[in-house]
Amino acid sequence: MKKHIPNLLTLGNLYCGFLSIAYVMQGDIRNATILIFIAIMLDALDGRAARILGVSNAIGKELDSLADVVSFGVAPAFLVAHTYFAHLDMWGVIVAGLFPLFGAYRLARFNITSSEESMKYFRGIPITLAGGIVAFLILFSKSIPLWIFVLLYYGLALLMVSTKKIPSFKDIPLPRYGTLVTLFLFYMFYLVAKNQFASVPIFFYVALGLYILFIVGRFIKVKEIRIRRRPRRPRRIRKKK
Repeated sequence: MKKHIPNLLTLGNLYCGFLSIAYVMQGDIRNATILIFIAIMLDALDGRAARILGVSNAIGKELDSLADVVSFGVAPAFLVAHTYFAHLDMWGVIVAGLFPLFGAYRLARFNITSSEESMKYFRGIPITLAGGIVAFLILFSKSIPLWIFVLLYYGLALLMVSTKKIPSFKDIPLPRYGTLVTLFLFYMFYLVAKNQFASVPIFFYVALGLYILFIVGRFIKVKEIRIRRRPRRPRRIRKKK
């Protein structure tokens, strides 16, 4: 059963991306953005869960890439097409659709990279980071001018396919991301206060709760009780007189 846990987290990531697109089609940009943030959490968990449980395999890696291209490539592009590029109608969809193309190429290149290299650094920024930044910028679409967003949007797309080496941070314990998680939780509490959070499915509240519990659990240090045994003294061999 434990070998399916990482894949279930990955499928949750994919489902978040699908629901985000569905919310965009209904005009609910805020909850569509929240679902991308939850997908980021699930994406951060699946690989670590696979390494902790010792069930890493090639299928999980391919499934993760398929989920990422939807949740952090297609879904953010839909958000952009219906916010910043909405006035361009179908041309806005076409122009915004370039972002997931760069992301898909970046994921394909990542899949043929050796595991030893990917644990140390990435070549180009991960699509999770790029898609998350785009989703975060959408929250301030009324404040950020169009020309600045366009530069950032396509700049992130180019950075994904660049060959610049970026530290992986896969070996860093999860609590190191505490600042990012704290900012995200603060934003969600703000949404709850404004009654803007009611339409997100209950399943993702549970996923968020599990993520928080996982972080808290990493802070709790479980002390191992070691039984110290006195070293046995070598027996003296008595010489016969």
